[in-house]
Amino acid sequence: MSGGVVWITGLPASGKSTLAARVRGALLDEGRASCLLDGDEVRGALAPPPGYDPRGRDDFYETLARLAALIARQGLIVVVAATAHRRAYRERARALAPRLLEVYMEVSPQVCQARDPKGLYRSAGAGEIGELPGAGVDYEPPRSPELVARGGEDDAALGAIVERARAWSAAADVRSW
Repeated sequence: MSGGVVWITGLPASGKSTLAARVRGALLDEGRASCLLDGDEVRGALAPPPGYDPRGRDDFYETLARLAALIARQGLIVVVAATAHRRAYRERARALAPRLLEVYMEVSPQVCQARDPKGLYRSAGAGEIGELPGAGVDYEPPRSPELVARGGEDDAALGAIVERARAWSAAADVRSW
């Protein structure tokens, strides 16, 4: 049996983690085996911690894509919330995963900067951090994502993602464990 990967991509502060947590909750409510890989949390769990320079990002997204694919091949729906600002990162994840649903958080840079819950844009503007996607590093939006979401509270996107997960009939039922 194989599961699949739901990769939620977009600018920092676009609502990726919020939508991912809602998707995971909805999947668990239906008894679907799933896990959430939030890019920030995975990055914090790796040792040594990956850098934010181009090489560090390349290595991190390769690791994240391989981890998501490995878990999906165990029959779980893997929800990934990660900026993955280069198309190449997401194309690599698609090549590795048994199934992949790319969800693009289409939120303007102005809205993301106004939200800025972690202060990343503020820090980038002050020169304290460099190479932030959307503020110093280009974000390459998907050319043809399977789904476009308008933020973490997008109920239509949530429903569409859960419906796709249902279609991935190979997902295990956690109630049977």
